[in-house]
Amino acid sequence: MAKTIENLLSEERRFPPPTAFARAAIAQPGIFERADADYLRFWEAEAERLQWRERWRQVLDDSKAPFYRWFTGGKLNVTESCLDRHLATAGDRVAYYWEGEPGDKRTLTYRELHAEVCRLANALKSLGVRKGNTVAIYMGMVPELPIALLACARIGAPHSVVFGGFSAESLGERIRDAGAVAVITADGAWRRGRVVPLKESVDEALANAPTVRHAIVLRRAGNEIRMRAGRDHWYHEIVPKAAASCAPEPMDAEDLLFILYTSGSAGKPKGIAHTTGGYLTQVAATHRYVFDIKPEDRFWCTADCGWVTGHSYVVYGPLANGATSLIYEGTPDFPDKDRWWKLIADYRVTILYTAPTAIRTFMKWGDDYPRRRDLSSLRLLGSVGEPINPEAWMWYHATIGGGRCPIVDTWWQTETGAILISPLPGITTAKPGSATRPLPGIAADVVDEHGRSVPLGGGGYLVIRRPWPAMLRTIHGAPERYLDVYWRRFPGLYFPGDGCKRDLDGYYWLLGRVDDVMLVSGHNISTTEVESALVAHPAVAEAAVVGRADPITGQAIAAFVVLKAAVAGDDALITALRDHVARKIGAVAKPASIVFTEDLPKTRSGKIMRRLLRDISEERKLGDVTTLANADIVETIRGRAAHSPPSE
Repeated sequence: MAKTIENLLSEERRFPPPTAFARAAIAQPGIFERADADYLRFWEAEAERLQWRERWRQVLDDSKAPFYRWFTGGKLNVTESCLDRHLATAGDRVAYYWEGEPGDKRTLTYRELHAEVCRLANALKSLGVRKGNTVAIYMGMVPELPIALLACARIGAPHSVVFGGFSAESLGERIRDAGAVAVITADGAWRRGRVVPLKESVDEALANAPTVRHAIVLRRAGNEIRMRAGRDHWYHEIVPKAAASCAPEPMDAEDLLFILYTSGSAGKPKGIAHTTGGYLTQVAATHRYVFDIKPEDRFWCTADCGWVTGHSYVVYGPLANGATSLIYEGTPDFPDKDRWWKLIADYRVTILYTAPTAIRTFMKWGDDYPRRRDLSSLRLLGSVGEPINPEAWMWYHATIGGGRCPIVDTWWQTETGAILISPLPGITTAKPGSATRPLPGIAADVVDEHGRSVPLGGGGYLVIRRPWPAMLRTIHGAPERYLDVYWRRFPGLYFPGDGCKRDLDGYYWLLGRVDDVMLVSGHNISTTEVESALVAHPAVAEAAVVGRADPITGQAIAAFVVLKAAVAGDDALITALRDHVARKIGAVAKPASIVFTEDLPKTRSGKIMRRLLRDISEERKLGDVTTLANADIVETIRGRAAHSPPSE
């Protein structure tokens, strides 16, 4: 009988809340029952923690569901909650420590950040940017990136941040779809000792972006660029001379705050629209109680602001809570593979929030690098972006957290805006690999293909049964697509597209996208389960699994495996790995083929591009590789796959 992910663990691998978290932000289990009894009052109480100009008339308007509206009639500007209200009591508290990849440093207090935001806001206004105008932002991880988001919010101009690793073509597509009137960018950004030429990509994108009238360019890397007269403006020439005060634009709770593009079917990105009041309410709440934020904490979310994790847990959530954060510009392996651990030691970081891909990469590099540095300041660890396999969870807990730090394994997505499923460090007993339970105020479920709730111990599709404040409001310019993608599969339920198993304790085990669930000889097998089993083998550092068409079994399992240092990949190891998976999950889950590789194709944010591995496995023409951080590895893998016969 095939085993579930939970069977990969022994019953002893349960981690109760450490006694140090007895006074966590949420330390009473009864919070779940109280929130469920009146979830609207629960979210209203969280909204009351923010600074509003006018109170809402109605907490939730569901009259046009699923186009929900939260805190209708309420007015606020998010920057007042994130900046202004802290000035009197915590103006000299550090908002951001920043370190560039070359080693340059800056420190911004809340008072200094407020002034910088106001100056850029006034500069945008001087260029004619007004409330309702969309501004595209395309930068590296420099302090001016969160400043740009906040400056747009200050004047009521929705921002559309495009990750600095995207191509000019991808940037242009997003600028056109959003109808941006201005772009904020930089000459370049530092990455692994080299300059990424951002302005060059902007120039190419703006060749076919007629709505853009102005571009503000930060001088960061000093690379040679072209400046177009009348359109392009140096940041250092127009921003410092602007006034350091700017009246915040009053915004309705349902006014658009930002558009953020995520991948979509047929290669067309989806512009996810998030509004003001509900979004800030939930990101502030979840940042406070999932991470148990204290005034003395130094919080490091390693995400780029080009992704929703950066929006929610680098900018808006931490600042709304008056937290101190670290921002780092570069890669984890420059100039050496201990750069992150040095940053934690130097800045005495207390909370680290990062991706499983990064954790598995560090595992591959070995324990010696973190052991070089003093990580004793850490008190809590977080995981985000994809399900974390139990082996990586255990390594993270033992090697980085020293066995003393709880891990909050968070599930959410661009569309949800904020964390929905996660342990609470003061009350949740963690199970490695499980995101545990929905947070207070969130009603999740696991359903079958007919939308019926499955009993505990079963698996199916993750759904959310009622609205939540930070939820997307629509897909920009495509309301029918919004309905088709998220609401019509299971009428009345939000379907995020993920598979999930729920154990007998009611814990949720996320299995990844349902299109990453393989149907092998009539058995549904999650790629995550097979990957977890492979990585549990002592020879394996990282693995990616895809399904490829097979005339006999429907789909066959193709595995791509990165081995640990000094481990040789040979036929004997392939056999051993296949048998290992069979023992962990069942014979039906044995990979039909295994290809050893030094790396996996990943985006610059660290996500594995499994669609390219499917292309390779099925000998199709490769899809777009422009967003990869390591495009060369694709051809290497394809060459090895072509000469690697099936394992059986």
